Amino acid sequence: MINIETIQWIGGPDGCVDMIDQTLLPNECRRIAVRNVETLWQAIKTLKVRGAPAIGIAAAYGVMLGLQNTPPTATVEQLQNQVRKTCDYLASSRPTAVNLFWALDRMKQTAQQCQATSPGEWKARLLAEAHAIRDEDAAMCRAIGKNGADLIQNGMSVLTHCNAGGLATADYGTALAVMFTAQEQGKKFHVYAGETRPLLQGARLTAWELMQRGIDVTLICDNMAGHLMSLGKVNLIITGADRIAANGDAANKIGTYSLAVLAQAHKIPFYIAAPSSTFDLSLPDGKSIPIEQRAADEITQPWGHRIAPAGVNVYNPAFDVTPHEYVTAIITERGLIHHPDTKSISEILTAK
Repeated sequence: MINIETIQWIGGPDGCVDMIDQTLLPNECRRIAVRNVETLWQAIKTLKVRGAPAIGIAAAYGVMLGLQNTPPTATVEQLQNQVRKTCDYLASSRPTAVNLFWALDRMKQTAQQCQATSPGEWKARLLAEAHAIRDEDAAMCRAIGKNGADLIQNGMSVLTHCNAGGLATADYGTALAVMFTAQEQGKKFHVYAGETRPLLQGARLTAWELMQRGIDVTLICDNMAGHLMSLGKVNLIITGADRIAANGDAANKIGTYSLAVLAQAHKIPFYIAAPSSTFDLSLPDGKSIPIEQRAADEITQPWGHRIAPAGVNVYNPAFDVTPHEYVTAIITERGLIHHPDTKSISEILTAK
């Protein structure tokens, strides 16, 4: 059993980001050092780091990278302006995962509110906030695993989609945290991992993570899920989420909505596992969630190999939205939100 250190900061305020390059998995597990904010922006955009919580952590550390070329004579006010500029730049990398904006807002607030006697102390406070974002995510993931583990019993088969494991978070995952915790409790169960077209996060990442931990996993093509359900081979579905609106509508990797519809048809419980940082209570419902559109060649030329005619029209949304009516419960670090709606979500997230 391993714990995956997806992303970390090396050194003091003038250090660097150390992360796994997820585009190389499963063939190679290589760590890369990111030393400037432009490279970090590209790492987020090109999915070297991905998963809503991990993107948020990367962005928080990215603010520190954005400060590294400021002159030693810079005042705190000048550093605050640089933080705002860096946050605006990083916010343009990917539009859907709300953790990105949540983490950047925390860093901006820290920059504005921090009372420091020197620029050096001020930078140290910012780095401490970035570390706190990372550590809080790790704690939330552990709590999600604990709160959801009872849903999995011996002999069950669980279906998951995309990657919501340690690679998508600080170190333990959201949807996969439930499975990891159930395994630690001694339960024996089976997982079906959907391949997750077009970038195959399920095949490349989820199957790899589950195998690393010794969990029984079977990889399936995305279009096999309904067939499996019709045969009675799926007991429950657990996915992650990249943004959840106030009423419980949830954006997740494209194909999640289809699974939720199939789950309804086959009377299979459908769960979403996500930390409170993934909720966006400023949006009333999923219609307001921005959906990232990605490049056509991810479909037509995956990994440089053309599989479709040149010039064909392509539609490539990275996410879809599952209506809250199809969600049995949302598993959070604060507990399960059964039959999520605006009232039940507000009660859990605003409780002291």
